[in-house]
Amino acid sequence: MSTPYQGKGRCLVEYRCPQCRRGWMCANPWANYAQECTSCKIMVTPYIQPPLLKPDGLDKSDPKKRHPAELCQKCQICKSLGRL
Repeated sequence: MSTPYQGKGRCLVEYRCPQCRRGWMCANPWANYAQECTSCKIMVTPYIQPPLLKPDGLDKSDPKKRHPAELCQKCQICKSLGRL
């Protein structure tokens, strides 16, 4: 699967589940990996991936916010290979 984001920098990802239409955002995506919909339990690829803009060089994201590894396809693969 190929996602719109292919770079190494951060971007803001919007997901939309095709089954329940639930939407959510993530500012810590991996190229070519999906996230699981917490409602439907299916993997969902990014809907929109604009660059993560830093107004005047400021990063507005919260670095203390936990990454949802249990929903991240890449994290699940790394865990199964013993890399996490």
